[in-house]
Amino acid sequence: MEAVAKLKNVPTSPRKMRLVVDLIRGVRVNKALTILKHESKHPAARLEKLLLSAIANWQQGNEDAKLEEADLYVKAISVDSGRMLKRLRPAPQGRAHRIRKRSNHVTLIVDSLAPAAAAPETKATENTEK
Repeated sequence: MEAVAKLKNVPTSPRKMRLVVDLIRGVRVNKALTILKHESKHPAARLEKLLLSAIANWQQGNEDAKLEEADLYVKAISVDSGRMLKRLRPAPQGRAHRIRKRSNHVTLIVDSLAPAAAAPETKATENTEK
């Protein structure tokens, strides 16, 4: 079973966030946490917290499974553009330049590589009497 965590209205441009997101896409959770902990770019701290949230969401949905045996990995992670604050900055000769302060939304999906325990299937008995 997969778990989802979302981060909305992060005051970082989507382009800067995607540079860090590309490092952890498809990577196992333990390695992704290590990468984010040692990454110098500032979006890494927010992504580390988001990844820990996704792991906690997975644990809450799978209370009977152990985290160590689950072999979690980052199944999908996407960065979408959020709202844009528009500001004006004074420019020479009485003009003004527009400043666009960008933000983004991040969606992270964590899933298990280990095969899930097969649920017992119920067989429907057909009535052959006519």
